[in-house]
Amino acid sequence: MDNVMISLLISVFALLVSFYAFYLVNEKNKKKSVAESDAYNSRPLQLQAYERLVMLADRIAIHNLVSRASQQQGLDARQMRMLLLDSIKQEFEYNTTQQIYVSPMAWEAVKNLKDQNMLIINQVGTTLPPEASGMDLNKRLLEFMMSSKKATLHEVVLEALNFEARKLMR
Repeated sequence: MDNVMISLLISVFALLVSFYAFYLVNEKNKKKSVAESDAYNSRPLQLQAYERLVMLADRIAIHNLVSRASQQQGLDARQMRMLLLDSIKQEFEYNTTQQIYVSPMAWEAVKNLKDQNMLIINQVGTTLPPEASGMDLNKRLLEFMMSSKKATLHEVVLEALNFEARKLMR
């Protein structure tokens, strides 16, 4: 083989390596831009999920549940307790898909709020006599919430959700 042939082979090899390197860099940039655009496109969905979870936390707050349920006249304490618990379950089930878009800590906080409120309703409900009215239960729940430090979980959850949503907006 003469020098011209060796130079030609080296040139072809260098050209192939250059094309391969260019292809790899181009593919890497494509993947990076797709990932960035996916993150950008999911941000509105994440913000919407935080909005919905803030609304959920507000709707399952005991004072708001009692306010909405007190419009139901003539219920005894057991029926009112079931109405309050069903309201929490329905609100929560309606929003379960939002966990896809929020942090695990945010979702866990919402679940804890739901569980705590259901526990409070059940515990307060069991302290009432069998003949108690739904209004008696509502009154006792509101008294408990005003006198208990457990009532602050609702506010803590709202603060956490707002904090995470603000982080996304930066």
